[in-house]
Amino acid sequence: MLITFLTVFYEVEFDIDLTLLSIAIVFPLVFSIRGSFRRREKALQHFSQFRSALKTLDYYITSNRVLSATQKGEMEAMLSTISDRTIAHLGNNHQSTREVDNSINAIKNYLLDLGAAAPEKLKDRIYKYLNDLHEGFENLNAINIHRTPVSLKAYCLLFIYIFPLIYAPTIVYNTHVALGAFIVYFIVLLTQFILITLYNIQDQLEYPFDDDGLDDIKLENFRIDR
Repeated sequence: MLITFLTVFYEVEFDIDLTLLSIAIVFPLVFSIRGSFRRREKALQHFSQFRSALKTLDYYITSNRVLSATQKGEMEAMLSTISDRTIAHLGNNHQSTREVDNSINAIKNYLLDLGAAAPEKLKDRIYKYLNDLHEGFENLNAINIHRTPVSLKAYCLLFIYIFPLIYAPTIVYNTHVALGAFIVYFIVLLTQFILITLYNIQDQLEYPFDDDGLDDIKLENFRIDR
């Protein structure tokens, strides 16, 4: 509003082809939004695979005849811990994966402690499902850590703030202030509102695990005991 006011007050006007500005702002902004949306869709896919592996492992443990009821209960508790810690890790945006890794490794250590009481076939099958768990979690953690390039986001935000300096005088030139400054304010502010809204949408999609936006992933739906 300040830039538009100064532009109208001092009657600053010039004619510039706004196509260049569209390429400088809209194209990279749309590219960032598409990238963030794809990351969100990938996160949903990996989260579904992670929970599927978790539930399959739970079914295999509870239906196994070799393990005792006590052993089954202890391993089910470990699976619940894996689920809870994974959701907490993503929801709180933790950088360290130690707690989740330890909770998954606890099953491996438990099988080793069983020794001969656990047949090799049982161990091999559980290790296969643990591999799926590790793969799903590593994919989720990679999405959590590696985001849209910071330089691209900074570039978009910088040009959004510079945009009124060029856009307002161009609107003054095309609409003529004599017709009413209200038109100039309306067009400049509406355009700037659209750009910053698109930027905020991209910023919300950037991290889909914090439950801070309408399109964020509902983490509670991926608990093992939902």
